[in-house]
This record gives sequence, C-alpha cells and structure tokens, in this order.
Amino acid sequence: MGIRIGILGYGNLGRGVESAIKQNSDMELAAVFTRRDPQSLEIATPTAKVYSVDDAEKMADKIDVMIICGGSATDLPVQTPKYAKYFNVIDSFDTHAKIPEHFKAVDEACKSSGKIGIISVGWDPGMFSLNRLYANCILPDGKDYTFWGKGVSQGHSDAVRRIEGVIDARQYTIPVPAALEAVRNGENPDLTTREKHTRECFVVAEEGADKARIEKEIKEMPNYFSDYDTTVHFIDMEEMKRNHSGIPHGGFVIRSGKTGHNGENTHIIEYSLKLDSNPEFTSSVLVAYARAAYRLNKEGQTGCKTVFDIAPAYLSTLSGEEMRAHLL
Repeated sequence: MGIRIGILGYGNLGRGVESAIKQNSDMELAAVFTRRDPQSLEIATPTAKVYSVDDAEKMADKIDVMIICGGSATDLPVQTPKYAKYFNVIDSFDTHAKIPEHFKAVDEACKSSGKIGIISVGWDPGMFSLNRLYANCILPDGKDYTFWGKGVSQGHSDAVRRIEGVIDARQYTIPVPAALEAVRNGENPDLTTREKHTRECFVVAEEGADKARIEKEIKEMPNYFSDYDTTVHFIDMEEMKRNHSGIPHGGFVIRSGKTGHNGENTHIIEYSLKLDSNPEFTSSVLVAYARAAYRLNKEGQTGCKTVFDIAPAYLSTLSGEEMRAHLL
C-alpha cells in the first residue's frame, strides 16, 4: 500500500494534486474532503471517496498526509493548524508577511499531536525560496531579484472582476525586459516596483458599461495596479475563452554577486520557471513534500517545517544509491 493522501478542498489546486498523485507510484488518493455537498462532486479517481470536511477528523487513521488546498487569505490560517491536530499536513500558504505567525500556529498544533506540518510549499514561496537561500549562501556579496510572469495572477484577476460592469477578466504580470536584461548583465540596478513589472488586463464588460470608468478604476486600484504601468484591453467573451482560458505562470530568481579580493569577478545565478498550469505545478511540489512529511514523521520527527528544513533526498522515490549513481 502506498502513502495515503487526503485532499482537503477540490478547486484548481485540489484537482492538480489528484492528477499529480497518479504520477507517483508510491502514493494513493485515499479521500477528498469538501465544504460542498459530497454527492455533487465528481472526482477522477474511482478508488477514492468524497466526504464532507466535517467527517475528516474521524478518518485520522486512514490518511498519512492531508494536503490542504484552501486559500491563504482566510482558509489556511484556520485549516492547517486545525487539521494538524489529526494529520501530517502540507499547505501552500503564500502571504509572505504572515508566514512567521502561521508557522507558530502550525508548529504548536503539530507538536501537541506528534505530527509534521510543512507550510508555504509551492514555487513562490517554495522552489523560489530555496533558490534565493542557496544563492545567498554561495554569493554573500550580492543582490537578489525576483521577477514573476509572464502569467495570470489569480488574485489580481479576481480584483478586476469585482469592479462594477465587469463580467470576466484576466490579468497578466509581465517582467520588464530592460530590467531583466540589466540584472542578467550584472549591473545590480536598484529597481522600483514600476520598473520591474507591467500589468496587462483583458476585460469583458457588460453591454453599455462605462469602459473609461472601468479602466480608470483598474489603473488607480491601490495595492494592485496603482504602482504599475497597466494596459487594459476590452474584448468579447469568445476571445476570452479562446485566448485566455489557461492559468500559465512562471518567473525568474536571480542573484548577482561578486567574488575575489577586490570584488573583481561577477557571477549570476538564475533559476526560471515557465508553467502552462500554475495550480498543477504547485500541486506537484505539494505532492513531493507530502512524501517528505510522511518519512519525517515515520522517523519520529514532529512540528512545523518549511522547504528550508527538508533535505532533497526526502522528496525522491529513488534510493540514496540510485541518486548518487544517476543525479550526483
């Protein structure tokens, strides 16, 4: 029997976890838990059942790792500590400023239950975080740069959809090519928010809606668009479905650093991602870390961890011997 995975929440991320489990032969989907009516949910795994979230606690002995697929704003701060009392848990909490308090809450819950929790797993935070850390250790005299995109920002798209007169919207975050080029050239520029990224919106407006007002509201929206050069395109629903139905994303983590007695040599470390599906890639990272959570707990470890705390060998199905022979 493989590692028994539970999925809590069956949106884009939950569905991505389900498909990722199929690519990992040492895992099986044990159950999906939903806030919706379980009868209304069709999942793609015939051997797994759908349950109400209210029944999750009764299944503590049937699940090795619970992957929690809620949102960072209101779901995960409550759900991850709650379910850490019963299960080893993983989440993709991505509100950077609140990670310390989230870590503390999950750590307390895990230590009292003897479980492992791994938080903020995905590509940023997650894989990008690891690359920032490795690069800082190797090039202590240097600067970090993170660029996101080109990709759909789901939070920004939702913010546009909430504007009166908007039927649907997609927002793309796009790195500014000149800024990216300057960093890759080792120029170590000091870049403002506006100089690093632009934003591009594709909007389907209601018939007769005031497009000038909608565009103004978008461009002046604090925390979302006011600090960026933003372009707004009005399109019809057919074009939206044809050209903007995917959830691509990606980005770059770059560290530019100097070595030598007088800092005479420049080095650039760059890690990049180009993702057709943001949620499916995030899910694939979550599933690899679920293996680590299972193994760590089997060793008797407890408490909250992040990607910084986990050796890469714990993520792999390969033995140490196989890794040394083929990957080292």
